[in-house]
Amino acid sequence: MRKGYYNLLPNPARRIPCLAVPLCVALAAAAQQPPLRTASLEAHEGITITARPWTDAAKYKEKFPKKSPYAAGVLAVEVAFRNDSDDSIKVNLSRIRLTVHLDSENTQELPSLTPEELVHAVLKPGGKDPTAKRSKVPLPVPLPKGSGKDKNLDELQRQAQEASIPTGVIAPHSTVQGLLYFDLQSQFDLLGTAHLYVPDLVLMRGNRALTYFDIDLGQPGSAAN
Repeated sequence: MRKGYYNLLPNPARRIPCLAVPLCVALAAAAQQPPLRTASLEAHEGITITARPWTDAAKYKEKFPKKSPYAAGVLAVEVAFRNDSDDSIKVNLSRIRLTVHLDSENTQELPSLTPEELVHAVLKPGGKDPTAKRSKVPLPVPLPKGSGKDKNLDELQRQAQEASIPTGVIAPHSTVQGLLYFDLQSQFDLLGTAHLYVPDLVLMRGNRALTYFDIDLGQPGSAAN
């Protein structure tokens, strides 16, 4: 029969690798950004963009406690830009569009609303007639000067500004997120085939253009690690 012999004396050399493994894991976890939970996402060239349309009226209460843009037919989309590269990336926020398919032959790109344009949409909401034939979603009209906004609408504009994406420059290994606003005239059923189109991204070192993003909002995603 074979006998086994065990050394009961402590061996410091054996302990070092055991201690090193948890240390390496801890350092790697600290360097990694937290996962992004989202409805839809796309990732390439070191950047991940996630998009979550706010389709629940209760979701707006925290940011807009008195007057909800959603009640006036305006959709908020929570967008996050995560930069996992070693260089800063600039996103032209003004060129982001919400692409909606009105029918098989009719597609429209909606620009995002500025906080001032959002106030105008709330002032004059355009309701949807469910019996009417599908038509184009009207483009936002700039708010005329001297429109006589009251204190509540000034507050709404401030709330929209504070909740919007703060900057289009994403530093290395950082995340920037906030809201974009699109006037859907209460036609929220268009989201089933809608895309968030982000065409203008530039790697700031060398001014190199990155590939555009076309995020399908009808395709739920999972966590982006």
